[in-house]
This record gives sequence, C-alpha cells and structure tokens, in this order.
Amino acid sequence: MTKMESATKTIAAVRRNSDGCIVFCSLGKDSLVTLDLVYGKFQRIVCVFMYFVPGLEHIERWVNWCKSRYPNVEFMQVPHWNLSYILRGGLYCVPEPNVQLIKLADVIKAVRMKTGIDYVLLGMKKADSMNRRLMLKRLEGDDYIYNQQAYPLADWTQKDVLAYMRQNAIPEPVRYSLKASSGTGFNLDCFLWLRENFPQDLQKIYKTFPLSERILWEYDQKQNNG
Repeated sequence: MTKMESATKTIAAVRRNSDGCIVFCSLGKDSLVTLDLVYGKFQRIVCVFMYFVPGLEHIERWVNWCKSRYPNVEFMQVPHWNLSYILRGGLYCVPEPNVQLIKLADVIKAVRMKTGIDYVLLGMKKADSMNRRLMLKRLEGDDYIYNQQAYPLADWTQKDVLAYMRQNAIPEPVRYSLKASSGTGFNLDCFLWLRENFPQDLQKIYKTFPLSERILWEYDQKQNNG
C-alpha cells in the first residue's frame, strides 16, 4: 500500500461513519496537506486553528488564503491549550493562578460539542518523533483511527508532504526558521522573523505578554556587546 493509499483509506474510513469532520489546522505543512486531502470528501468540514495571541496579521492572511482555496470549509479559532499553562505559570506575563489547565483532549471535546461533529483529523506523522511513532504504530491495523481521531498522514515523511505540496500548488506556509517547528512561540527565531516582517504582530504579542520583550532585548545586547 502506498502512502497516498494509506491516507485515502483512513479518510474513507472516517467518511463511512460521518458526513462531517474536524481538521485541526495549525496552518503548517502537515495540516494544510491534511485539509487538501479531505476537501470535497465531506459535506461539512470545520478547520480549527489554536492561537496564542488572536488577530495576528500574518496568521489572518493564511486563514483568508484557506477560506479562498477551500470556500466550503468553516474556520474556527480557539485559544491554544498550552495557553492555559502559560497564563497560569506567568510566562512573560503576570501569573493567573485561577486559570484552569487544559489539554488538547479538552479542546477537541469542546469543538466536538460546539460543532456536533465527532471525527477529528490531525496531521501527525510517525516521522515526527519517537513518541508519535510509537503511538501511531499501535493504530496501523485500525486505519490509524482511535477514539474517533484519525491520522491520515501517519505513514508520510516530510519529503512526502513537500512533494504533495508541489504537485498540488500549495504554497509553503510561514516558517520562522529552518528548524522543524513552524508554530508561533516565545523563541528568538520567531521574534526575529516578526520584527523583520510583521512588527505590528510583534507589538500585539508584547501587549499580551509584555515581559517577552526581553527575548529580543537580550539578543540585541549580545549583538551590541559582541
């Protein structure tokens, strides 16, 4: 079975049980390919983007691109589950001890309740990490579906994802650095990219997490004293 056949088999298994699906879409390569694979195969598709700071312009541009390319898809933006740990612990902000800690499973549960759709598709791959390899390996005989969560890209590699994007004219999403992770976060690569390309978004992050200004301040100090 080819990797494309494996992905198609997983999606078909979901479709046999549901007219709709939820795609957790980080706007990274894997989630965009997952969305492209399922588009047109379900009566209703809801994309879920989890944010750390809402309304960032460079993110909204990609959301609008998705809405244009996949006009029948609904797009939902919700707080990232890790935001609860950030706010409660006071990472680059004043701690909020009353914030309830949640996990991805809690976000999935809430989205299922809000949409009335049970099946969730995620772009995780065995090639991502050893933990994911072990987790997905256990689901091989079940079409990579467990607890109504499906992983159509389980057998794919990064090379397969990039090849699919080229073949289907999917532009490469925002990449803050050459590292594997492409998500917005409190790291130097992301903040340097934002300062160079979307300084207004960096200011929005500073407004919510004022102490994160220290990331670039420390970098600039080292550059000036180097």
